[in-house]
Amino acid sequence: MRRVTLVAASTVTLAAVGASRAVAQAFRQKDFDAYVARGLQVLRTPGASIAVVKDGRVLFAKGYGVRTLGDTARVDPHTLFQIASNTKAFTTAALAILADEGKLAWDDPVTRFLPGFQLYDSYVTREFTVRDLVTHRSGLGLGAGDLLWFHSNYSRAEIAARIRFAKPVSSFRSQYAYDNVLYIVAGEIVPAVAGQSWDDFVRDRIFKPLEMTESGTTTAFFTSSRNAAAPHAVEDGKLQAVPVDSVDNIAPAGGIASNVTDLAKWLICRLDSGRYAGGSRLFSERQAREMWSGQTILPISDPPPPLAALRPSFAEYGLGWRLRDYRGREIVSHTGGLAGMTSQITLVPSDKLGIVILTNSEANLMAALTYRLLDDLLGAPPPPRPRTDWVAAFDQSAQLERASADSSLRVARAARDSSSHPSLPLARYTGTYRDAMLGDGVITLENDRLVLRFARSPAFVGDLEHWHYDTFIARWRTKHLEDAYVTFGLNPDGSIDRFQMAAVSPLADFSFDYQDLLFRPVPGSGNTR
Repeated sequence: MRRVTLVAASTVTLAAVGASRAVAQAFRQKDFDAYVARGLQVLRTPGASIAVVKDGRVLFAKGYGVRTLGDTARVDPHTLFQIASNTKAFTTAALAILADEGKLAWDDPVTRFLPGFQLYDSYVTREFTVRDLVTHRSGLGLGAGDLLWFHSNYSRAEIAARIRFAKPVSSFRSQYAYDNVLYIVAGEIVPAVAGQSWDDFVRDRIFKPLEMTESGTTTAFFTSSRNAAAPHAVEDGKLQAVPVDSVDNIAPAGGIASNVTDLAKWLICRLDSGRYAGGSRLFSERQAREMWSGQTILPISDPPPPLAALRPSFAEYGLGWRLRDYRGREIVSHTGGLAGMTSQITLVPSDKLGIVILTNSEANLMAALTYRLLDDLLGAPPPPRPRTDWVAAFDQSAQLERASADSSLRVARAARDSSSHPSLPLARYTGTYRDAMLGDGVITLENDRLVLRFARSPAFVGDLEHWHYDTFIARWRTKHLEDAYVTFGLNPDGSIDRFQMAAVSPLADFSFDYQDLLFRPVPGSGNTR
């Protein structure tokens, strides 16, 4: 079969009508289109959709490449993508609308609206505010609780209840650690205060006023579209389609599906402090400032050498937005990532400039193209600084990261004692085990091999391949789930006390928070002695 070449799509829905003439003249669409085509190839991405707004107008909105690898259907400005964590800004906007109505305040305790809300520490529970829910400073670890929603059948309310079992890794409000589950709790405040679900509130109070008629909040909305991009990732060295992440139970943190046509309207509204057509407002100017005010200091580390120019002078997290500087300007932005989908929204308030890039791969193409556009639209960098080839820079950075991961895996393989055996007959490892947060994990013996199943996460069915001693590797049968070490600990009498887990690959996404799990045998559930 003839291989599909990934080149720029020819459809442009909106030209630079009414946009700043200086910007329109400086920006060369053909040059950028050629750059995108190269980026799709180098960073192994089937398709992308991009919109740029300037001074309240759409400079351009355009699709590139294909929706599905091996198919000819093109990406266009109406192609739907899962925007993942770019949803978080919609959740904070919903809370801002309710704050304007006097129904809540950012510094109200969460328990005022959700009396059953509880975290591991009773003091933190009592002091925890609405603001704390959306600023990643809870004291929980990076991605704590993400396995609760990932391919699970837990409801939002059940996830919000189970996060109480996650142990903190730092003191309250002392440091930044990105979190998804607490945004679910933030979403649960909406029905408690407004009397309608988060989904309906976002639809009625944000999508409808902005005429975002092609956006939705459910996985079914996304998968039922005839113009939706398929997610892709590199598996075993080959770019291929991967299963769609179902995110209904975490929608306030990452559930929106949209396209650049609709998101351009969102960007224009945000750049005008919440105003939209006719001078109406989604939220007040006061709330607009609040959402873009720094709340949590982000650590600044040195980027890998190819990306050294991206080291900021300051970095903070606001209310659903990241704040930093680039080339002397404040940048308000966020990224989003799910299986096979990545996106980036970037706003430059001082220049009334907004960029949204949606892609159907897990590469950093969205970042490379964002910085290319910023360089194009903010003017050439001052001499003697040369213009950066961001596609090459992000590709080099990814190669360095992969090389480091490969080195770590080689060290692990070299340390493995392949001549060792499990301490117990395989049948002695079977039974039901329970983690306080995630729930039950059931181990069975099938065809002389141990199999692990997470009871509330049907996709997590893994064959346990012996590694060494009492450590196995769970090879999940569902594609695109990260393999995990499963290590059993024994009591002095030889009975099993627990098993714990850890991701095998150093490149595993933080949402595979296996390290937070501690499974103990459920008495009487099986042959665990």
